[in-house]
Amino acid sequence: MDLLDDLKYRGLINQVTDEEGLREALKKPLKFYCGFDSTGDSLHIGHLMIIVTMIRFQEAGHLPIALVGGGTGLIGDPSGRSTERQLNEHNVVEGFSERIREQLSRFLDFNGKATIVNNYDWLGNLSLIAFLRDIGKHFPLNYMLAKDSVASRLEGGISFTEFSYMMLQSFDYLNLYEKENCRLQLGGSDQWGNITAGLELIRREGHEEPAFGLTFPLITKSDGTKFGKSMGGAIWLDPEKTTPYEWYQFWINTSDDDVINFFKYFTFLTKDEIEEYERKVKEEPEKREAQKRLAEEMTKLAHGEEAFNQAVHISEALFNGDLKSLSAKDIQVGFKDVPSHKRENKDTVGLIDLLVEAKVSPSKRQAREDISNGAIYINGERQTDLAYTLDEKDRIDGKYTLIRRGKKKYTLIEF
Repeated sequence: MDLLDDLKYRGLINQVTDEEGLREALKKPLKFYCGFDSTGDSLHIGHLMIIVTMIRFQEAGHLPIALVGGGTGLIGDPSGRSTERQLNEHNVVEGFSERIREQLSRFLDFNGKATIVNNYDWLGNLSLIAFLRDIGKHFPLNYMLAKDSVASRLEGGISFTEFSYMMLQSFDYLNLYEKENCRLQLGGSDQWGNITAGLELIRREGHEEPAFGLTFPLITKSDGTKFGKSMGGAIWLDPEKTTPYEWYQFWINTSDDDVINFFKYFTFLTKDEIEEYERKVKEEPEKREAQKRLAEEMTKLAHGEEAFNQAVHISEALFNGDLKSLSAKDIQVGFKDVPSHKRENKDTVGLIDLLVEAKVSPSKRQAREDISNGAIYINGERQTDLAYTLDEKDRIDGKYTLIRRGKKKYTLIEF
């Protein structure tokens, strides 16, 4: 399938400038770029659509430029925001930029097939006078005020700092156009104003070879809620912030109403494969085959096959109650956010005393009642002996004991 037609089938095109011109330009290898501002120490799942689409372009023979916004990250993009962004110090943004560079290298091949740049390299030493004379003159005030990213902030207030962001991003596009022959910018739907401003700057500078812009739609789930959030907050690409197990769980819990769209947006399954899963969702939804395949594809893409296998192992152990099959590493990943209690003393300890000490039960009386009622599980096994004593045999890899009270309340004991 033609690249643009494939993007349309997947619902990945929100707006595009000069579609026929772009279609013609894509008949030859085309350099394109997308920017990632350094306003945090990790990209999140909301960036994934853009990253995956960059891979689609790369696999179709085109040449990606990933722009890390070490310069614009010092300013802050007003697009999609109702308040002024907290400005970070240069050394902080520099650290963010390096983390983002590392994360992007997991997805894009930078060994000759893709390029990564940092716009601080050309914005950092930019003369204010030269910038205002050479670039600012091309930005009529009424043109800038009409852009959604600015117009939506006028009533509540916008600083000149954020107001100038559009000019800096436009200068990024001009710089890459002139130095790298980059002729396409990709971005989220909130970037349309900045992208078209860049195209206008290229035109006003007198360049005749056409350049293009393409934006992706904002993703929302079928229930109207924002994509990419879980009960614990944002889903991050950094495995230290969101473990591969948590990442896997996010995808496998996708609703039947969303799973087919997510196949289209985020995976490289063919149209025929997606339609087969669509049939399975309609005819055999209880098997959740689509969700399992989606979780597999996305976990392997973001974290690799070993992390995927670990996530499946943890999930199956939890489902079957076979917690003793887990390793210490599995527990660190799968139980990162459960309440924990550290015991410096590795001697044996009575179960009642431990339940109170670790605040699993609020009192010894309640602890006895919980044990007698069969509500207490040690490493997945129910324990009803009031006199039970925990020792080395109850520690997984000699380090962890998992206590469950009721159906879902886990506490991790670390020795």
